[in-house]
Amino acid sequence: MTTSDASNASNAAGTDAACATLPAPRGGAPLAPALLAAALALPGVSAPVAAQAPPERAQLDVRWLHYQDSQPGLKRIRVDTPSIGLRVPVAGRWTFEGVTSYDSVSGASPRWHSSVSSASRMSDERTAGDLRVTRHWDRATLSVGGAYSSENDYVSRALSLRGSVSSADNNRTWSFGLGRADDRIDPVNRIVVDERRKTTDVLLGVTQVLTPVDIVQLNVTHARGSGYYSDPYKTIDSRPRERVQTAVLLRWNHHFQGPGATMRLGWRTYADSWDVRSNTLTGEWVQPVAGGWTLTPSLRYYTQSAASFFYAPVYDPTLGAPFPEGYLTDLGAPRSPDARLAAFGAAAIGFRVAKAIDRSNLVDFKAEYYEQRGEWRLGGPGTAGLAPLRATILQVGLTHLF
Repeated sequence: MTTSDASNASNAAGTDAACATLPAPRGGAPLAPALLAAALALPGVSAPVAAQAPPERAQLDVRWLHYQDSQPGLKRIRVDTPSIGLRVPVAGRWTFEGVTSYDSVSGASPRWHSSVSSASRMSDERTAGDLRVTRHWDRATLSVGGAYSSENDYVSRALSLRGSVSSADNNRTWSFGLGRADDRIDPVNRIVVDERRKTTDVLLGVTQVLTPVDIVQLNVTHARGSGYYSDPYKTIDSRPRERVQTAVLLRWNHHFQGPGATMRLGWRTYADSWDVRSNTLTGEWVQPVAGGWTLTPSLRYYTQSAASFFYAPVYDPTLGAPFPEGYLTDLGAPRSPDARLAAFGAAAIGFRVAKAIDRSNLVDFKAEYYEQRGEWRLGGPGTAGLAPLRATILQVGLTHLF
C-alpha cells in the first residue's frame, strides 16, 4: 500500500470543512433567510445566489486529521495529516487559494482475507500542495489550479480548469471542470521503474434553487486514464493499463424553519471499465443550537461489485499465499487480490460539533466510525472470506476570518 492509498482511504471516509460566513449576493433577488441557512449548511455545494461573488474576507483554515483502521487481531494503517489552507480575496474580483498538507503513514499491510496469518510493516510520508486562482464576474467564475504531491515511491502533478455561470435570477448555476493528472510510480522494491499514469477528467453540473428552503445539485464526472495501475507491493497483481470511470452525484438540501435545521441527502452512483459498480447514500442533519454551536450527526452506506479480474486468494499449503485458481494456465491475464476491488458493503456513522467563538473564529471537531464487510453488499453476493475492516477518523479544525 502506498501513502496515497492510505490518504485516499482516510479522505474517502469523510472530511468536513468549517462553514464560513456567506458573502452578500450580487445581482438578482435576495434569497429568504431559510434558503441562506440551507446553502450555508451544504459543504461542497455553493449557494447559487453567491456562487459568483468573491469572499469579502480572507480565511485561514488549520486542521488535523487522524485515521486508524484495523482488522481482527491486527491494528493496521495509521495516518496523521496536519494541513493549512488560505483563501484571500484581491481587488474585489479575484480569489487566491492554497492548501498544503503532510501525511505520516505507518502500520501493517492489509490482512484482506481471513486466512492470512501475518502482515508486513510499512511507513511512509507524503507532502502535498494545491494552488488556485479564480476570476469573478457578476454571474460567472473561472479558475485555474495546480496540485503536486510527493512520497518516496509516488509523485503526482495535476492541472485543472473550472468555472460556473448563473442565470439572470441567480437561482440556477451551471458548472464545468477539466483536469489532467500525471503520476510517476517508482516502487522501492523495483518491480517497475519510472512507470507512468495519466488521467483526464471532466465535470458538468447544475445547482438549482427549487423553493426558498430547497436546493438540489446534479454533477456528472467522467475520467479516462492510461498507464500503470497495478500494485507493485502485492503478490500476483496485474491490472489493465486503461480505466474509464463515470460517476453521477445528486444532492438535496432542505431547511426546516421551525427547528432551524438543515437536512442534507446525497446519492452517488459509479461505474468503470473494470466492471466495478457502486452506490453511496449519505445523510446529515445540521442543527444550530444556542451559544453559536452547531451539531451534525451523519450516516453513510456504500456498496460495490467486484472488478472483473479480482480473485479471492487461495492459500496453497505448498506454494503459500495467495495464489489465484488456475494461475499457471493463464499467466498473462489481469488479476488482483486487492480487496478494494472486491464485492463488499460498508457503513459509517459520524458526529460533528462546531462552535462559532465570534464573527471571525470557528472551531470544529468530527468523529466517524467506518466498517466494511463482504456480506454487507446489496445487489448481489459479497466476496466470501474477506476480513472485516474497521476505521476510526478524527478531525479537528480552526477557521479564522480576517
